[in-house]
Amino acid sequence: MSVSLTTIPSVAKFTAWAEFDDPKLESRYRRTTLGHDACQMQHAALLAAALFLLFGFADHALMGTERPFIWLMAMRITVAASCILLAIAVHRQPRLAHRRLPINLICLIAISGLLLTIPLRPGGFSTHLTSVLVVSMALYLLVPNRLPWVLVWNAYLIAGFTAAVLLWTPAPISVLTTNLLLLGVVNLIGGITQLRLNRLQRQQYLSLQEERDTNRRLQAEIDERRQLECQLRHSASTDHLTGLHNRRHFFELAERELRRARRNATPLALFMIDIDHFKQLNDSHGHRIGDQALIAVAASCQAALRDTDIIGRYGGEEFIVALPDAPLNIATVIAERLRQQVSELLLNAATMPIRLSVTVGISLLYADETTLDDALQRADLALYTGKARGRNQVVVAPPTSLTAVEA
Repeated sequence: MSVSLTTIPSVAKFTAWAEFDDPKLESRYRRTTLGHDACQMQHAALLAAALFLLFGFADHALMGTERPFIWLMAMRITVAASCILLAIAVHRQPRLAHRRLPINLICLIAISGLLLTIPLRPGGFSTHLTSVLVVSMALYLLVPNRLPWVLVWNAYLIAGFTAAVLLWTPAPISVLTTNLLLLGVVNLIGGITQLRLNRLQRQQYLSLQEERDTNRRLQAEIDERRQLECQLRHSASTDHLTGLHNRRHFFELAERELRRARRNATPLALFMIDIDHFKQLNDSHGHRIGDQALIAVAASCQAALRDTDIIGRYGGEEFIVALPDAPLNIATVIAERLRQQVSELLLNAATMPIRLSVTVGISLLYADETTLDDALQRADLALYTGKARGRNQVVVAPPTSLTAVEA
């Protein structure tokens, strides 16, 4: 039994962005995180939409309903609507969470909207700086984007913030420089944190996959061992040529039926079956034809018996059958049916077709018998009586006399 397993290396190389150096391995890893990233993307988009709309109330309190407020609200509604549409799209198609265009387009719209609040909304320099710091950290922690794109959008955020401050919110160069350094430190911490998280998550993925591979290999070995045990049990209990129970296994099953018959006071019959003239057949036509005869007779006997009957190969050309719940009249009918079916068999030998026949000896288990030995001996004597009378017949061994059913 062979089992094909996808091997995941326990130690993998990483790129500078703490992603797997192997593109296929990285692709498999990202597929496992798709559901989590899609959920995180929806939450981040809805949170951004809610914050943009909530700050509109603060804008109204500060600016009233003048034209700048209307422009500012239009911008906020546009950004919020874009975020909500993204959340809906990702909910319907989670794979969009790993597509570059949707997530980066929303980042562009949201960051541009934030930067537009600087000229549109009057306020102190510190207010806008706080917003930029929050968005910068959110890009690292909340948005499931790849690190290179996170750095790109943070660079765009810092550059846009610097330009907007210089144009619309004049601040001393020393203050601006200090706050730019603060933004740089925030990005440094965010970048290092993102790198560490990327590596740790992928190492956890490797460990989990290695554990699963080990479990699959163990399960495969267990299944293979079970299959081998079944094969060994089958081989130990089956005659390899005919597929019938071998002698040892037959007597195990027959002894069980003997105990049941004694417990329930039900009849149990035994057949001894012998292929007529088998030695002559073997000597004249070879072992190959002899084996074919054994296989054909075994199959014919099985077809004639009931599902509850037990048949085994006794040895050589002899077979033995145990028939639970079979009184003498039923056992005789079954034996005659079996003999008739075998007599219709025709083997194609090289020189001429060969007809087969069997002789069957029947005995019943007596109420006082605790083993199969005596019943088996009576069936064997009945069998040899039938062979002495001309073969191809069924012979019953009654308590005191033998009665033959002629062919």
